[in-house]
Amino acid sequence: MGEKSVLITGLNGFTGFHLAGELERAGYAIFGVADTPSNFPNCYQVNLLDKSGLARVVHEVKPTHVVHLAAIAFVGHGSVDDFYQVNVLGTRNLLEALATEASELKCVLLASSANIYGNTSEGMLSEDTRPNPANDYAVSKLAMEYMARLWVKQLPIVIVRPFNYTGVGQSKDFLLPKIVDHFRRRVPAIELGNLDVWRDFSDVRAVVEAYRNLLEVRPVGQVVNICSGRVHSLREVLAMVERLSAHTLEVRINPAFVRANEVKTLSGDPGKLISLIGKQIAPKLEDTLAWMLEAKECAANPQI
Repeated sequence: MGEKSVLITGLNGFTGFHLAGELERAGYAIFGVADTPSNFPNCYQVNLLDKSGLARVVHEVKPTHVVHLAAIAFVGHGSVDDFYQVNVLGTRNLLEALATEASELKCVLLASSANIYGNTSEGMLSEDTRPNPANDYAVSKLAMEYMARLWVKQLPIVIVRPFNYTGVGQSKDFLLPKIVDHFRRRVPAIELGNLDVWRDFSDVRAVVEAYRNLLEVRPVGQVVNICSGRVHSLREVLAMVERLSAHTLEVRINPAFVRANEVKTLSGDPGKLISLIGKQIAPKLEDTLAWMLEAKECAANPQI
């Protein structure tokens, strides 16, 4: 359907919402899959575990491009089984449907996660860093990567490993939206863990721009980190939002939120990404936080 048609799984989610806008502006016809009702046109309500339903959608849409975002992504999600059912078996069902029903595919972008690197490797992590997943979510994403390799001779697969990113519409289950929400509501206190950890935070708008560029460059068979290469501590984040909001709150350290032997500095090496798509002009973290602080609540699905 159309010269450039993209099927986005998880279209109802935080990243899917922003990606749809990015790709629509670039001339793509947007189609989606979600397991909840959607306000998007051309979005099919199909669960990833419904093999025949997925096959019907792919047969009808016949996409030229696919971005697979749908996943159980919140590490604290209650059901361990869901990580493996959705992230591994659901992805396999999608790849099988694509291999059977989509004949004009140019690129299939699979979203993995930098969580596969774990919490023990200090410093800037490249795609060659040895995986060391530390929770079921990360294990499920690494298993998905290995499973996807079985399909690389049949499908033009590119795997991306995004590091932390944020923006308007991200669930308050995640750390930066939680912090911004507390300042927006001007509450007196917030409970956090270790403030002296440094992390690589990107803006969702830069992430979806990178995804669009990779769909066009098509580095098939490769794995690519999606990251900024810049790190900020949570203490810096708090200071930024305090300055932007002109509100001060008390930070209470909750021992339950402090990880033992937590890596102090963790960032992605964007060298491979830059070599493929060039250096992006990405928003600074303070600009991202200002955007989030000023925005009204967005109805993106918090589970994706």
